Amino acid sequence: MKVTMYNVQDDYMKLMSEIEYAEGVLTPEMEEQLIITEGQIQHKSMSYISVIETKEAFNMQIDTEIKRLQAMKKVNGNLIGRLKETLLGAVNLYGEITVGLRKIGTRKSTSVQIDEGSVLPNDLKVVKISEQPDKKAIKQRLKDGIEVEGCRLVDNFNLKIN
Repeated sequence: MKVTMYNVQDDYMKLMSEIEYAEGVLTPEMEEQLIITEGQIQHKSMSYISVIETKEAFNMQIDTEIKRLQAMKKVNGNLIGRLKETLLGAVNLYGEITVGLRKIGTRKSTSVQIDEGSVLPNDLKVVKISEQPDKKAIKQRLKDGIEVEGCRLVDNFNLKIN
């Protein structure tokens, strides 16, 4: 059977139960098994740390590649914008252009432009309200001993690797 962290933990818990049942009296076999289990935990922990660090480094490489691709996309977007502006200028100057099976022309659209500082009546405004819990304030109240219905402090144990 392959030794996994789960198996090591399970074996350790069983051993602790045996030691507890024996009222803390260790047999030589139990002592040896404790040493083996401790060695397995050390070995497995190092393996886990190695995988975690490798994956974290890979994620940093992915982040770098994403930034590079986003910059490339921005350059392409700027170029597309300039090319479209140039084509629009040509269509405005010469009229509709036919190239092979493609036609380049314009279509009319209408948009609303609002001058900065314009005062609009309330019936022409939309009010957007976003509501979400203020976790910082809730945490402080709970720490101060003030009960907040439906809220509680939860202790989390996050992995820390030094």
